Amino acid sequence: MDKMTVIAGPCVIESEENAMFIADTMCRTAERLGIDYYFKASFDKANRTSINSYRGPGIDEGIHILKKIKSTYGVKIATDIHEPWQAEKAAEVADIIQIPAFLCRQTDLLVAAAKTGKIINVKKAQFLAPWDMKNVVKKLEDSGNNNIMVCERGTSFGYNTLVVDMTGIVELKKLGYPVVMDATHSVQKPGGEGTSTGGNREYVEPLAKAAIAAGADALFFEVHPDPDHALSDGPNMVKLDEFENMLCRILRIREAL
Repeated sequence: MDKMTVIAGPCVIESEENAMFIADTMCRTAERLGIDYYFKASFDKANRTSINSYRGPGIDEGIHILKKIKSTYGVKIATDIHEPWQAEKAAEVADIIQIPAFLCRQTDLLVAAAKTGKIINVKKAQFLAPWDMKNVVKKLEDSGNNNIMVCERGTSFGYNTLVVDMTGIVELKKLGYPVVMDATHSVQKPGGEGTSTGGNREYVEPLAKAAIAAGADALFFEVHPDPDHALSDGPNMVKLDEFENMLCRILRIREAL
């Protein structure tokens, strides 16, 4: 059986020490479980709810830390960009360049990412139907890149709420590219804490299991040693010391299929 692809790491780089610790733990987990693993962390979170929220170390320091993690552990890297000029810089270290959901229709951003030749993991916007992603995919294809992953991360449902329609995974697979399930962002409550996003991490595992059963090819998680004190996305992140056991249970669903 082919290895399952897992993209996981902290929401944002909080410090070099924190990122290295998470990478070390996750690489050991990946080796034990035999998964195809990418370490994910953001150097900047430009879409935080409040202007006072922590955004990250910035692109220069962030890329430096990601390069150190890559060279130390020999791990593949995923990181996201928010502006076209960041694509080339991120490509110095990233194996996967991720396009945030809110920005998935930004043509200049997609074109810049595509031209790096890297794998592009583009998240479906919360306001798009699954079949609307065909236009997003075509922008990447027409820019010369067919190394594409399409990511489900929930759909807006009323105020401060997301839902995941598992039939959307079936529809996304019709685009002809691997489908990723973002199990942690899908349990967000956008803006639900007033000046920050809330979430409910107890739903992460059931959604991940359901997505694998529905045909998802890869899973995305944000993990942290102490999510309740994380600087971004804490309410929906998985506790690092609980992640391996959770992933084992999810892998059993895949093995059963």
